[in-house]
Amino acid sequence: MTELFEEQVANLGESHFLVLYWTAQCEGRDSKYNITNCFDDLKHCGITRTKQTAVATVEALSALRFLALRGEGNRRHLYISRHGARALESLVRRQAFTPKPSAFLEGR
Repeated sequence: MTELFEEQVANLGESHFLVLYWTAQCEGRDSKYNITNCFDDLKHCGITRTKQTAVATVEALSALRFLALRGEGNRRHLYISRHGARALESLVRRQAFTPKPSAFLEGR
């Protein structure tokens, strides 16, 4: 399983990294992060112009069990799983990507 996990993490892109990073930051600040916030942040960083790309990124992380999606009211909030936290830690240690600020968190 370690080999599979490492291969999964090695194939993550910058958008995956940033979504994990921002989700973890929001949880650390006791804020709720949803797909709309995610899209706005990815758009702000110039990574995507479409919400479909943000949804696909989130769905991929959910399928890998790195994120949990929970419907709360009319929003689907993102929560990092322990596997997602390990993946994020691995990416940070490797300096695979540079963290970028979340417009959502900066606006709070």
